[in-house]
Amino acid sequence: MRVLLFEDNLMWSSRLVQTLRGHGHEPLLRMGIPSESEGASVAVINLGSASPDPKELVAKLHELGVKVLAHAGHREKELMDLGRAAGADRLATNSELTFKLPALLDSFGRD
Repeated sequence: MRVLLFEDNLMWSSRLVQTLRGHGHEPLLRMGIPSESEGASVAVINLGSASPDPKELVAKLHELGVKVLAHAGHREKELMDLGRAAGADRLATNSELTFKLPALLDSFGRD
């Protein structure tokens, strides 16, 4: 599965790319608001990133037919609320993303 990654944290982006590749996915690391889905059905976004604006990003991804998995730290309630308000399809804590990323992605196939 092609997965768009919107991640400006170098540590997270490296970890996510490696995990996705290790499970047979094709990660596409991107910055900014996309103009096309590039064949991806799911995007992973970091709600703590300064740019792009999560509300704009989620809206555009949905317009492109891409499901959104948004993540933030377990103590970052405001960011989780932002993801919920933005309309993310799934929310995950950073630790859930670390330990359950394949299962989280698989859950989109069951929707």
